[in-house]
Amino acid sequence: MSDMMRILCPRCHTINRVPAARLADGPKCGQCHEPLFTGHPIALTASDFDVHATRNDIALVVDFWAPWCGPCRMMAPAYEQAAKALEPLARLGKVNTVDEPTLAARFGIASIPTMIIFRSGREVARQPGALGLQDIVRWVRTHL
Repeated sequence: MSDMMRILCPRCHTINRVPAARLADGPKCGQCHEPLFTGHPIALTASDFDVHATRNDIALVVDFWAPWCGPCRMMAPAYEQAAKALEPLARLGKVNTVDEPTLAARFGIASIPTMIIFRSGREVARQPGALGLQDIVRWVRTHL
C-alpha cells in the first residue's frame, strides 16, 4: 500500500491525497476545507455511489435501509456510532432503498437492512439483518 491514500470528501466529493500515517489526525478537504471524516454515515445516491465505492483507498460500508423498516430504524443509532468507531479505517454510507431503488436492484438487496463492504468498487462481504454496535464493528473489522 502506498504511503499516500486517496480519500473522497463526503461533502464536495473531491479526491484528497492524505499520508496514511495522518488519517487519524483530522485531515480536511483541500477544496472545501471540511473534515474528511465526520464520524457520521453519509447518504449515498445513484449519482455519487460509484465515486465513493471506487475512488477511496479505504473501505466503504453501506447500509441498505428504508424509512418504513422497523429493524432498520432500530439499527440506525448503532450504525451511527459505528461510524465514529470505524473511521478512518472505513467510510460508512447509507442507501435509502425507497429513494434509490436502482441501487438496491443493482446489488440484489432482498431484505433490509443489509450491509455490504466494498473495496475498490467490489463487494467484499454482505450481512443481512440488524446488528448492534459491537457486532457491526466486529463484522467490519473481520472483513478488512
